[in-house]
Amino acid sequence: MDDMSVTDNPTAADVRRLLTGALHDPFRLLGRHPRADGRVVVRAFLPSARSAQLVEGERQGRQVNAAGLFEWLEAADAVPRHYRLRWADAHGHWHEHWDPYCFAPVLDEVELARFNAGEHVRAWQLLGAHPLSHEGIDGVAFAVWAPEAERVSVVGDFNHWDGRWHPMRVRGASGVWELFVPGLAAGVFYKFEIRNRHSGALLLKADPYARSAELRPRTASVVAAASQHVWEDDEWQAGRAHAHWLHAPMSVYELHPGAWRHDAQGRPLDYRALADELVPYVAGLGFTHIELMPITEYPFDDSWGYQPTGMFAPTRRYGEPDDLKYFIDHCHRHGIGVLLDWVAGHFPRDAFGLASFDGSALYEYADPRKGSHPDWGTLVFNYDRHEVVSFLLSSALYWLEEFHFDGLRVDAVASMLYLDYSREAGEWAPNVHGGNENLEAVRFLRRLNELTHREVPGSLSIAEESTAWPGVSRPVWAGGLGFSMKWNMGWMHDTLKYMAMDPVHRSHHHGLINFAALYAFSENFVLPLSHDEVVHGKGSLLGKMPGDDWQRLANLRLLYTLQWTFPGKKLLFMGSEFAQPTEWDHRAPLPWQLLEAPAHAGVQRLVGDLNRLYRQLPPLHRLDFEPGGFAWLSFEDAAHSTLAYRRCAGDDSVIVILNFTPVPREGYRVGVPEAGDWVECLNSDSRYYGGSDLGNPLPLTAKAHACQGCAHSLVLTLPPLAGVVLRRA
Repeated sequence: MDDMSVTDNPTAADVRRLLTGALHDPFRLLGRHPRADGRVVVRAFLPSARSAQLVEGERQGRQVNAAGLFEWLEAADAVPRHYRLRWADAHGHWHEHWDPYCFAPVLDEVELARFNAGEHVRAWQLLGAHPLSHEGIDGVAFAVWAPEAERVSVVGDFNHWDGRWHPMRVRGASGVWELFVPGLAAGVFYKFEIRNRHSGALLLKADPYARSAELRPRTASVVAAASQHVWEDDEWQAGRAHAHWLHAPMSVYELHPGAWRHDAQGRPLDYRALADELVPYVAGLGFTHIELMPITEYPFDDSWGYQPTGMFAPTRRYGEPDDLKYFIDHCHRHGIGVLLDWVAGHFPRDAFGLASFDGSALYEYADPRKGSHPDWGTLVFNYDRHEVVSFLLSSALYWLEEFHFDGLRVDAVASMLYLDYSREAGEWAPNVHGGNENLEAVRFLRRLNELTHREVPGSLSIAEESTAWPGVSRPVWAGGLGFSMKWNMGWMHDTLKYMAMDPVHRSHHHGLINFAALYAFSENFVLPLSHDEVVHGKGSLLGKMPGDDWQRLANLRLLYTLQWTFPGKKLLFMGSEFAQPTEWDHRAPLPWQLLEAPAHAGVQRLVGDLNRLYRQLPPLHRLDFEPGGFAWLSFEDAAHSTLAYRRCAGDDSVIVILNFTPVPREGYRVGVPEAGDWVECLNSDSRYYGGSDLGNPLPLTAKAHACQGCAHSLVLTLPPLAGVVLRRA
């Protein structure tokens, strides 16, 4: 113990501050203090205690005041370094515990310095609550960063949520407070009671580094037990580290865990049940990855997890941390990767959370022009503060290392990059160069991507970035942000706008459907049809399609054929694979009964076949991010609203022809790169998918008739509102 911080002669002011909950350094007053005369004085604050004893020697304490401050003056050898207290409460009940104030600090100075410098990327190992044996005695070490606090106490059921019992020790100028509480164990509910040094305001806060939390609407943190999960995904991890993801097929099934399917009692599936039911479903449809919408703990169901309060805690809605590990392990052992939707752009204002954490703008920018999101009513992380950078980098690495996630989809990156995001003139402050770029957010994102790619080889980082910011998915060393991939929001918006038009008008807007090819290789793109497109009054994907029921389903099948054959990785939100007709509702399970209808089951079969074709045919995936993997055959046929293109991988080619009108096109000629027989390997108008079954005989033989820049060509029939995929026989 650091004897320089204690005194054997406390002032009346120190005692008064202790009793009023304002003492900055409780170890100065409490605990075992050597005296100059060779004796020791022991002090303990036991609020409302009627009497107290040192268990060792059964020495009765002198009650200094009625509030519960007790004192012993003993020979040094009569009081061991670690001693126990026995005390009687106001009801005459006796209690016994080790005195927390006779233990040395737990935290290492070097680790604290790394945290303060923004260099601690595994800060969950430093801060938070950790069951451990300290100086030979079991208990829980608590630590929290609150530099503007006058006093911080850990409170919980173990001390009746009374901040007088366990005031913490501050570690110098680090702003970190810590306390080892002997006798506690995993499962304890707790928070931090923080008194601001300037205003005296008293705040009750959940632990930012908690690895477990109470089920909403309760908001306490929970001391997490050591994991008992034994990972069985070594083969997957090793393969991922050496995988060439740029050239590999990747199709992502995005889902909200609580609204995919409910059990017989009408409750959302927990992580383990979800693993057992979801994995065979997703694998059967041929998806390569699952993307979980945010499962970092959050208080409000309607936010779907996008307003997190627990950046290190899996939501308890679906089980315990080890249950989530089981889910991911099960996915890996069945060949499915798992991505986490991770929110580092903002956080909610809930009083128990990060907002004004120690009575100051700690995690958020103090200037509301930078620190407040006008659209969402949330707060923006201060990317210029070293400790906040340590916090966020550690959160990212935590999910990848501790839970084996295969990558992070980073939400709302544009809101992080731009100081004027969703702000009018006068509502934002320019950077030091007079621009609208958030320079510290740029530095943070680059560090994030360098860190995760270095520390977790093969992991992916995917940006939801909706602007033309250059180099989002280009390496940091080349001036980019360093993400693996970026959502292609332009493709999504233009394509859905085009598909929503009555086919009679599509010829006047042909640029919407072919424009994406001009920039398709400027980034490593993911083509997303995500949850964002089926909420907030936008309707379902099927609901966006024009025409009668048959035409709407045909249009949707055509949309998916375009998505799966166009350059870029694929993402589809749950329920869309079987043409859910209504807008998504997170409070209800998907309408699985629709699969009893042949038309909806047909769309599901098409998605499965598109996935299998995409994975089996190298031209459809190997050069997703390279211009050599795509060539137009016909992009200018606005009059007939058709597109034709070639996907390539070396000498191997696949031909795609899309007809965006309900008019069958007889005698359609399309150029092919070589002579020989070609076969229809997919036709979205097949009766198997619910179409009219207008197709072409097998095989089709290419003739030496120049067309569309090719020396050979085929003549075929284009079915209505459909796509046809051809390959060499």
